[in-house]
Amino acid sequence: AAPRPAHGCGSGALLGRFGVLLQALLALCAFSTLMLKRFKEPKAERRPWRIWFYDTSKQAIGALFIHFANVFLSDLTEEDPCSLYLINFILDATLGMLLIWLGVKVVSWIVQHKKYTYLVFGEYGDPPQAAAWIGQCILYLLIMVFEKTVISLVLLIPGWTKLQQILLGYIPNPQLELVLVMFVVPFIVNAIMFWVVDSLIMRKYKQKDTLDINGSIETPRVRRTEESQVLLSPDMDFDQSESDQDISGLRGTNQKMKQPSYQVVI
Repeated sequence: AAPRPAHGCGSGALLGRFGVLLQALLALCAFSTLMLKRFKEPKAERRPWRIWFYDTSKQAIGALFIHFANVFLSDLTEEDPCSLYLINFILDATLGMLLIWLGVKVVSWIVQHKKYTYLVFGEYGDPPQAAAWIGQCILYLLIMVFEKTVISLVLLIPGWTKLQQILLGYIPNPQLELVLVMFVVPFIVNAIMFWVVDSLIMRKYKQKDTLDINGSIETPRVRRTEESQVLLSPDMDFDQSESDQDISGLRGTNQKMKQPSYQVVI
């Protein structure tokens, strides 16, 4: 086993038994916030479980990629891996969040401009199709790869070693440092990030237009008009002569109603 330094966790502590247990607990607690967000949605706009799974699974794939990338990058050097992981995580939650927002906006503009309806975030067709979900997962994963690449380049800037010593240098217990780095801080930040990103990539139910997977746009007003026309359309099975008599009778009644009435005053 690698010797632990006087301060900070030792090499391989992030993937040790205690570290893996903390990561599993973190994943369970962090994604419970997405379930809470679903129940906070208005009942008229609440997503079905299948749509909710399609939306949140994209974040799960991206979060797992970022997490294991941070663990891998933290063990590359002989320095405290917990401090390096915390620095990566803070950068992901600040600068990385901005990059994710920018990536989602750019990708959404491109797919709408090119009319790739399968790749519009949050739109899966009616009924929902797994092909649309797979395509959106690939796009979101590419955004996360772009974000992590930029963050890794930022970490090459000299001066992060001093910040690393300041962040966790005062904690003498390696397990306490591991709890702070792998559970407490990530849970608070991930809960906020998951909530914000889910609002970015979910279907915008407040929009009047609903985008069909085939590319057609159908509005609720059009649907109501079509339904009213069906309900108000005359029955085509009755006798044509009876319908003509009814129409002529209605016309006569209307003409009588339109005739002016006179009143003689003596």
